[in-house]
Amino acid sequence: MSEPKPHRLEQMTWQDAEDAFETADYVVLPCGSTEQHSLHLPTSVDTLRSSHLTDELAERAPEHGLELLVLPPLPYGYSEHHLPFPGTITLDADTYRDVIIDIGRSVKKHGGKRFLITNFHAGNIEPHKLAIDRLQRDHDLPTRYVNWTDFAREKLEDRFGDEWGHAGEHETSVIEHYRPELVRQEKKQPQTLHGAADSEQFRYFDDLTVEGGLGDPTDSDPVFIADIIEETTEKVLRDLKTGN
Repeated sequence: MSEPKPHRLEQMTWQDAEDAFETADYVVLPCGSTEQHSLHLPTSVDTLRSSHLTDELAERAPEHGLELLVLPPLPYGYSEHHLPFPGTITLDADTYRDVIIDIGRSVKKHGGKRFLITNFHAGNIEPHKLAIDRLQRDHDLPTRYVNWTDFAREKLEDRFGDEWGHAGEHETSVIEHYRPELVRQEKKQPQTLHGAADSEQFRYFDDLTVEGGLGDPTDSDPVFIADIIEETTEKVLRDLKTGN
């Protein structure tokens, strides 16, 4: 049985939640997706990362004088570009934007002082930007945004180069760190790419890659990623403390 997480809303009663909304510096929405991640990783990769890595932030937050209240991870995002692969479940971009706004409105209703979106799927970024604009402009809810990979990008590129995208070295390492039993080790292989023009702004992923991923997941390194998780957690929390 897993240990309870006192910062998680889904484990609270409504009375617990009432107190938590009052005292939290940030109410956090972890955002993932349900989409294909090549032959060796499950469709839950982004949602697993959103859950585990946001928990890391919440557990270390008191060391920075912060308290985070974490909402249940949102397991669906904007994944239209992965839809040709079975298992991908996507929301329309406008629907997804509106879901984020509605969740933020609920946070505001319950007295949340600041909203924080932690994101772990690149397709969510543009809808998130539009939602944050609406939340701040129309609902007076100060909102911060952490696209986790951006905070770790420099160290990831130092170790893996610049081809470690979807289902590649980085994401494989994270799942091997937290949930190694979900990685099909025998199916890890360098991903086979189709050609692409720089001027193309949208392509379905089956037009980009045969297996569904990018990079070379056989070069994954869960020991390295554990250090990056610790460093990035600290980096994000220092950023959240700024201006708090």
